[in-house]
Amino acid sequence: MIKAVVLLRLLIACLFGLFGLLSAASHADWPGPRDGPAVTPGKRIVFLAADFRNGGVVGVYRSVERAAKLVSWQVHALDGRGDAAQWRRIAEQALAMEPDGVVLGGFGVGALGEDLPALFQQRNIPLVGWHAGDKPGPDEWLFSNVTSDPLVVADLAAELVIAEGAIGVVIFTDNQFAIARAKTERMAKRIRECPNCRLLSIEDLPISGASAQIPERVKQLQQRFGSAWTHSLAINDVYFDHIHVPLARVGRKDIRHVAAGDGSAKALGRINSGLSQQIASIAEPLGVQGWQVLDELNRAFSGQPHSGYVARPLVVTFEVLREAKDLNVGLDTSHEAGYLLLWQPH
Repeated sequence: MIKAVVLLRLLIACLFGLFGLLSAASHADWPGPRDGPAVTPGKRIVFLAADFRNGGVVGVYRSVERAAKLVSWQVHALDGRGDAAQWRRIAEQALAMEPDGVVLGGFGVGALGEDLPALFQQRNIPLVGWHAGDKPGPDEWLFSNVTSDPLVVADLAAELVIAEGAIGVVIFTDNQFAIARAKTERMAKRIRECPNCRLLSIEDLPISGASAQIPERVKQLQQRFGSAWTHSLAINDVYFDHIHVPLARVGRKDIRHVAAGDGSAKALGRINSGLSQQIASIAEPLGVQGWQVLDELNRAFSGQPHSGYVARPLVVTFEVLREAKDLNVGLDTSHEAGYLLLWQPH
C-alpha cells in the first residue's frame, strides 16, 4: 500500500514538471541527504508560525504544505502573530490536537517555558524547528533545527557592505530570537574589524513592530548620525519593507541596505527593480528547507537520527536576478525530486 501511494505521488510530481529532474537528483550534484527512511503516509503535523506576516515563515510553510500534500500528510497551521504569549497559546492548542509531529516555524523552544516542551516529549510528539535556534541540528528539545548557518549568512551580508568602501553602518535586529542575536553579533564583529568601517548603532526593533516603529527610528538615527550613516544591515528583509518612505522624508535616498535573511518575495521584487536602496538579500533556500522539515519529522517517526543536512544560502543582487531573468532565483525545485526518491520504499 505504501509503495503504491509513493508511486502515485511520484506521478503527481511529474505533472508538476519534475519528471526531468528525477534522474538528475540521483547524480553527484544532489547536495541533500543520500540515505533515509521511506515515508509513512497519513501523518498529521501542526505548523506553529511565529508570524505569517514574515515572508520567510510563509515561504517555508508553503514548502512544507506542498511536500506534505505529495506524501499524504495533513498539515494544520496556527499563527502566533509575532506575540510570544500567543506562541505559547498555539503550542498548547497543538498539544491538545495530539498530532504526530509539530514544527516551530520561526521561534525557539525557550518561548514555551519548561513545561510544554517536556509534555511534547512525554507524549512522543517530536518537535522540528525552522529558525528555532542559533544553529542547525538537534538540541535538548528539538529533534532538529532546520536553517542555513546563521554565521555564514551574516558573513555574506557583511562582506557585501564592507566591499562598498568607507562606510557607517546601522544594524537592525530583534533580540528575542537566538538566530537574530547570532547574526547580529557576527555582523557587528565583521564591521568592527573593518579598518574603513564604523558601526554606528545596533537597533533592537521587533520584526512584528517594524512597520509601526521604523519611521520614528529612522528620524532618530538621522538626527544622531546624519551623513555618517551610509549603510544598513538587518537580520530580516522585513525592516526594509518599511524604510524607504521614512528615509525619503528625511532626504536620505542614498543609504544602501543589505538583509541577512530571508529573501522574501517583496525583497526580491525591490532588488530586481534596480531602483531600491536595498541592494541585496542573503536568501534562505525556503523551498529546500520546507522539504527538509518533513524529512526530519519522517526520520523522527522512524526512530532514525537527524539528517545533518545544512543548505547553503544564496546571495541575491540585482545582477544575480538579471542573470536569472526570473524572480524565482534560488527556488529551484530539483530538491523535490531528490526527496521523493529518498522517501520511496527501499
